[in-house]
Amino acid sequence: MLPTTRTGSDAQGVHAGDDLLAPLQHWVSATPTGDRTEVGARRSGHIGAAQVEGIRAATATFRDLDNRHGGALSRKAVLGQLDDAVAMLNSCSYTTATGQALFSAVADLGSVAGWMTFDAGRHAAAQRLFVTALHAASEGGDKALGAHILQCMARQMSHLERYEDALDLIALARFGARRRMSPATVSMLAALEARFHAILGNVDESERAADHAQEAFTRVTPGAEPAHMTFFDTAELSATIGVAHQIAAKHSTAAHRARRAEKSVSLISHALDNRPEHRVRSKAFDHLGLARTYLVAEELDGALLETERALDLFGVIESRRVADRLVELHDEAKPFAGGRSGGRLRELIAAATVV
Repeated sequence: MLPTTRTGSDAQGVHAGDDLLAPLQHWVSATPTGDRTEVGARRSGHIGAAQVEGIRAATATFRDLDNRHGGALSRKAVLGQLDDAVAMLNSCSYTTATGQALFSAVADLGSVAGWMTFDAGRHAAAQRLFVTALHAASEGGDKALGAHILQCMARQMSHLERYEDALDLIALARFGARRRMSPATVSMLAALEARFHAILGNVDESERAADHAQEAFTRVTPGAEPAHMTFFDTAELSATIGVAHQIAAKHSTAAHRARRAEKSVSLISHALDNRPEHRVRSKAFDHLGLARTYLVAEELDGALLETERALDLFGVIESRRVADRLVELHDEAKPFAGGRSGGRLRELIAAATVV
């Protein structure tokens, strides 16, 4: 069996079940602690809007680097930037309004640091960063950002095969931010719910959630979403629901399997056609999604071709998440190892992922 980050010692340090979810329940009702002006008066240095915007600009830069090159390349740099931002919180003075904006900006930077750390396969450290970012979002009174951080955590738990936890995190995000969610956030949470239900074999629930995601997306106003939601575009929606159909196909009888596989190919192909150029890692995931769908449909030549395309992109990014997905594809292709395309697919993945 090829190695993955799921079986490493670091993954064993991740909190799950009640150990994870019980402490997070506080987020639902948490509010900013209030006026910090008196405390700030005893501190050195003063923070204003310019410093907050500087943190937001740095966050945007790291998001772009993560999308283009994977999380491992710039992980240490974003952690250093986060340390500097936290030091500003602790050592400088600021008004209550600026303080809330600052906490929100630091929370968003922390979410990117957590995401890059997750992508680098450092699961326990990523989870700690996500939890810290969630607390900062609460101090900033930013429930919408908190929901975004929880969906990041849900994706991580799904990656670690803790699917019930992933669904619970989505439910927590939806309830906690219920009055603050933009249409894109509503759509994103429903799309992830569709994927997680499909994994658990809840095909009807998956289809209902997918329909909800698509309906909510029709209400998105371009340019009106917060910075942390700009990634959730028509390509991301199509890819997420396309993967849900791919997974549902595995649980289906022959006739339904063919229909769902065809729908999956259509949606993920649409995602690829509409991905921005800088979303290199997302394109790698899309090609992997197509390869796995073709495998479900037993179209081995198509699976091999899409695997080759995914590997071409894997060669220019550093992402343990992509490596783990490649290993999943390698294992799923085992029944076809005796054939030309199936055997070649497994050989290529083994050569690319063994360190």
